[in-house]
Amino acid sequence: MVKKLFLLVVALCMTVTVALAGNFKLTSPTIKSGVTLSEEQVFDGFGCSGKNQSPALKWTPGPKGTKSYAITVYDPDAPTGSGWWHWVVYNIPTNVTELAAGAGDATGKLLPPEALQGRTDYGTHAYGGACPPKGDKPHRYIFTVYALKIEKIDAPAEASAALIGFMIRANALSKASFTAKYGR
Repeated sequence: MVKKLFLLVVALCMTVTVALAGNFKLTSPTIKSGVTLSEEQVFDGFGCSGKNQSPALKWTPGPKGTKSYAITVYDPDAPTGSGWWHWVVYNIPTNVTELAAGAGDATGKLLPPEALQGRTDYGTHAYGGACPPKGDKPHRYIFTVYALKIEKIDAPAEASAALIGFMIRANALSKASFTAKYGR
């Protein structure tokens, strides 16, 4: 009886999670979920020779109470013990629901004026493309948009992506993700 009740609770929780996530969606006209990243999204350096361009991203409006958005690109397969942060953008105003391809360049000129780019694991405040070690199985690159209950994340300019990620998750109302892959 306890096992059946537990399974019912788990099933209900899964249903609620899917229903909540189903209303908030992230897409890209540049890349599709599950596909291999193109040369445009590959890093230019560390032995890789891509164009290091962030993809265009679009999302549906966040749930009631959304006061800003944040975007992360994370590789959980990087051989670091803690993954690799490829891009962190936060303080995106609620009237913005898309970013153009290339918005993650170091100038940030294609980002909304209020938006900030956090320091990635490449040590820059810009998008850093995929560049897994040669011979590794293809890595996963998780693109996520978060709907936040606060207007601004107040983080020092040199804050780590992990610290900003903590602040994002602590203030998230909802999130939507898709995953692409890349290997060499």
